[in-house]
Amino acid sequence: MRNTTAISKPVEILLVEDSPSDAYLMSEIFRETSSVEHLHIVRDGLEALQFLRRQGHYQSAPAVGLILLDLNLPKLDGKELLCEIKSDPLLQTIPVVVLTTSPAAADILTSYKHHANCYIIKPLDLDEFIKIVQAITYFWLSVVTLPSDAEMDT
Repeated sequence: MRNTTAISKPVEILLVEDSPSDAYLMSEIFRETSSVEHLHIVRDGLEALQFLRRQGHYQSAPAVGLILLDLNLPKLDGKELLCEIKSDPLLQTIPVVVLTTSPAAADILTSYKHHANCYIIKPLDLDEFIKIVQAITYFWLSVVTLPSDAEMDT
């Protein structure tokens, strides 16, 4: 059941993922198993910051309601990007779900110290991966009340 009182329109999701195959898989899972229509994909941390800050060719980018973040990124890695997001007053309220292959305790601890909203280790099994994406979708888009675009733009 969708929380229609909290969400008046679809949530814009930013997937920060440098692996083309993982990005494609995520977009297909979202397309086939949920009502997510607004998934934006960027390939590195610098591109993500430009999207979030509406800079460069992302000047007309929408306000993002949820970020799915891989840690192992080129140019600006996921931990650095997370730190940038959570230290920026205009971005810090956007929930960040770290979705990575790293089970390293140091990565988990660092992510939470930098205020990640949750840390999920990508499973290798396709069926498990699909279940995780469905759980993310259900929790963040149906259970949780997210700030509105107007609140996020102020």
